[in-house]
Amino acid sequence: MTTYLNADLHCHSIVSDGTLTPPELAARARANGVELWALTDHDEIGGQKQAAAAARAEGMAYLTGVEISVTFANETVHIVGLGFDADNAALEQGLAETRGGRGPRAVEMARQLELAGIPGSYEGALRYVGNPALISRTHFARFLVETKVCRDMGEVFRKYLTEGKPGFAPHRWARLQDAVQWITAAGGVAVIAHPARYRFSANEEYALFSEFKAHGGQGVEVVTGSHTNAEYITYGSMAQEFGLAASRGSDFHSPHESRTDLGALPLLPGTLTPVWELLAERIQQP
Repeated sequence: MTTYLNADLHCHSIVSDGTLTPPELAARARANGVELWALTDHDEIGGQKQAAAAARAEGMAYLTGVEISVTFANETVHIVGLGFDADNAALEQGLAETRGGRGPRAVEMARQLELAGIPGSYEGALRYVGNPALISRTHFARFLVETKVCRDMGEVFRKYLTEGKPGFAPHRWARLQDAVQWITAAGGVAVIAHPARYRFSANEEYALFSEFKAHGGQGVEVVTGSHTNAEYITYGSMAQEFGLAASRGSDFHSPHESRTDLGALPLLPGTLTPVWELLAERIQQP
């Protein structure tokens, strides 16, 4: 496999905060020309067996995946894990502990929204939740759009649910070291997800990459749904500077919400080492 591969290694199903089932995602990915796919639900690997079976049925190669929430420098950072053993007990336990904080955070988010004059948000968010243990800001955002408090998801996150706005509740997630080690101990490769999204200074970003590499991290998303063309170049250069493999993924959540569809991203630059080269033996062939 080369860089010239339509690989989509970052998307979400109804098991976390997406709106499609794993088989629906697999069918959409294949219809859009995806050759190598991974389902990366937030802090949850419960959809992996269904996703792998759906990929096989579609004739598509598959890598196990997850997106782990991490607190680093008081910011929430996401680390994608690829190609791990989905039956690894230590990984499952770590993810369970990480998920545990979402319930209390959701209650606090609802309380703040009620103080802002928006009642019923917890019950409203639950209507969009496939897995109550993974209730998230996205589910609250869908409620705010449904009830016409906001026109779309973009307006939600400009006015609510972010730091300094009504409905924001801080939470400490897993440590960077722990997330990377859960993935690598389970035989997988850890990848920094969508690095341009984090509100870091240049020094903080350098510290993130340095510590990630020191803990055994091996990849970074270069081509992803929230990056601009200029950011493809920036993070391609950082991949080379830190000796990291490059990943590619749409971060697709929903046909009606996501800016980039499954399989619709530009290909990785040919100068980079694709992350799937590190995982050749872990790819599940159809």
